[in-house]
Amino acid sequence: MSDFVNGFWPWYVAAISLVSILACALLLWLAGKATVNADASKAGDNTTGHVWDEDLRELNNPLPRWWMWLFILTVIFALGYLAIFPGLGSYKGLSKWSTQAEHKDDVERMRADLAPLYAEFTAQSVDALSRDPRALAIGERQFMNSCSQCHGSDGRGSKSYPNLTNGNAAWLGERTGDHIVQTVTNGRVGMMPPMGAAIGGESDISNVAHYVLSLSGSPHNEVKAFSGKQKFAVCAACHGMDGKGNKAIGAPNLTDDYWLYGWGEAAIVSAIKYGKNNVMPAQAPKLTPEQIHVVAAYVLSLGGVTPAASVPAAQPTAK
Repeated sequence: MSDFVNGFWPWYVAAISLVSILACALLLWLAGKATVNADASKAGDNTTGHVWDEDLRELNNPLPRWWMWLFILTVIFALGYLAIFPGLGSYKGLSKWSTQAEHKDDVERMRADLAPLYAEFTAQSVDALSRDPRALAIGERQFMNSCSQCHGSDGRGSKSYPNLTNGNAAWLGERTGDHIVQTVTNGRVGMMPPMGAAIGGESDISNVAHYVLSLSGSPHNEVKAFSGKQKFAVCAACHGMDGKGNKAIGAPNLTDDYWLYGWGEAAIVSAIKYGKNNVMPAQAPKLTPEQIHVVAAYVLSLGGVTPAASVPAAQPTAK
């Protein structure tokens, strides 16, 4: 890729542009100077001597002056454009115009126009904004631009990407306005270390997997689950002895029916042996604090209930 960003290419682009314009001017000049040797034996003959279909003859008339001047003005315009605007490689032009500066100006104008509205939204809590149709309409557009690529346009996520429409119990963190703002602003790193060596051999890991399945009432082998209960103590440091997780460190609740990384013995065994490491990128470089405030309100509204009345959603997906 470095071959396309070295100092040769700006000169190459500039040369191609100038040569193309000058070639057009040269073509016009040559066409104006060109003469045709008509049949000298025929006085007043104004043809080129080319005949088609026996009687169709090509005349030797000069180019129309209006067409020639239009061509010349086009060449002059092209040269003037390249002098004023950036079109000759790295040359910035007399106007110093750039797409980046134009975009920056557009963004600043847009922010200035929206500043009063965002100021009104910022004065309210995220919880209050989650009930404001105007804020939700703007938050939805921001969500589509910055969040839907991972969480889906409906916020229901997919394997390894959390479902934002679930209630409090299924969230890895607290479903509150402050927590959402902090997460969107700074991002989030979810890491489960490999625990296979701490638990034991393959049979022990399989037993723990069946015990984890039993915690959520999923189909499991009762004998293996009974044997895995004691080994689960290794996992309880994060997930708790009751398996209900720890929101402070983002440890999932293993007793519900929400499976972020896939359901079943194989998925759980893989998580135990190899661990998990998920990263949500920080959105602060892309969104202003005011925009994040509104996005958080939209995310909070996706559950369809307020945080205080939130209940776990029964949606088997992925842990």
